[in-house]
Amino acid sequence: MSIEQLKDQIPDFAKDVRLNLSSMASDETLSPQAKYGLFVACAIATRNPMVMAAFEAVAAAQLSATALAAAKSAAAIMAMNNVYYRFVHLASNKEYATMPARLRMNVIANPGVDKADFELWSLAVSAINGCGTCIDAHEKVLQEAAVPAASIQTAVRFAAIIQSVAVAIEAAGVTVALAAE
Repeated sequence: MSIEQLKDQIPDFAKDVRLNLSSMASDETLSPQAKYGLFVACAIATRNPMVMAAFEAVAAAQLSATALAAAKSAAAIMAMNNVYYRFVHLASNKEYATMPARLRMNVIANPGVDKADFELWSLAVSAINGCGTCIDAHEKVLQEAAVPAASIQTAVRFAAIIQSVAVAIEAAGVTVALAAE
């Protein structure tokens, strides 16, 4: 499924989402690897099979196998970290913040791709998953790496658009079976 086909699944009540998806697809603010890896990581974070399939199909032609795997790794590791660190942040008992996480996160140190790209993907997924602690941590690393604020904002904007695509499709009652057509 292409992004154009995905756009066709977005109902009229979400016309703005469709327009935002179009503008996102043509946006050249980020490098191709950053952009297409972001598409994959954010699509996975939506947990919508149709959205995942469409964005992975588009990205597969633009990313190396290593970059594609790294984008998937960003989504997977943030799925774990966002739950854990959101709990630590929100729990009234602050003792949890003093305890070791005991979660393996080696991919963050060695993602196999440009560290800034991986951090952008992690930040965007953290925004979708609503983990303020992770958002702050990844944004700080990006600032220290001299990633422009406009690039950081673009990554989060793309995350918002991709999430809204998934929500609009689900709200319209479009099923995964349609993706096979």
